Amino acid sequence: MSAIPEASEDIRDAELPGRLLVTERDAFMPLLRATPEEWFALRTACPGWTVRDVLAHCGAALIRIIEGRLEPGVFSPASNAADVAERADWPLARVLDELERGFSEAGPAIAAAGGPLDGVALGEWVHAGDVRDAFGVPGAYAGEGAEAALDLLVISSRKRGKPLLRADLLDGDGRSSGRSLELGVASDGRAPARLTCDVPTLIRLYAGRSLVGTRYELAGAEEAELSIFA
Repeated sequence: MSAIPEASEDIRDAELPGRLLVTERDAFMPLLRATPEEWFALRTACPGWTVRDVLAHCGAALIRIIEGRLEPGVFSPASNAADVAERADWPLARVLDELERGFSEAGPAIAAAGGPLDGVALGEWVHAGDVRDAFGVPGAYAGEGAEAALDLLVISSRKRGKPLLRADLLDGDGRSSGRSLELGVASDGRAPARLTCDVPTLIRLYAGRSLVGTRYELAGAEEAELSIFA
């Protein structure tokens, strides 16, 4: 992963969200296509939503971007719930086909939007992790897309004004990887927070996902302050 510039020097990579989506498509869709249909009724980390609901939401969001249907209130809880309800009677294959189209085609539209939609790609990747987590797949919030997701997470944490935090990353064996990230923005009179954890735990912290079974050291900030989706 390349060095991340200071917040004032962030240079947008317009193609990054699309690359993340295509990478996730290639890793995620084969898993979904091979999974028994009854597994799609499993509950996820998203309150009230099954795996099928999460996937319906993800596909709907990307198709809205592709088709330019971004009216006021889009992506609000009510809008998301309506999109999921609209797909409740669809065959599962149709839900998966729509999601795959979204992964494949949304990148250029996100790039053309100039930045406001970049976080949707990160959200899609996190939701794919939610599904893998529900399925019990190891490394739910890791994989080939993790590097691009981290780049988007750094930028999203700054756009949302999260506390300045320096994260020292551990490898899968709990040893220092020698890598660090700087997330969030500085606040007068507040020292930077410090975090030591592996990449999946960093994602869980900033996505507001369950931390049961994880190990991390956080000083100078509260968990609730970090979530970019709150």
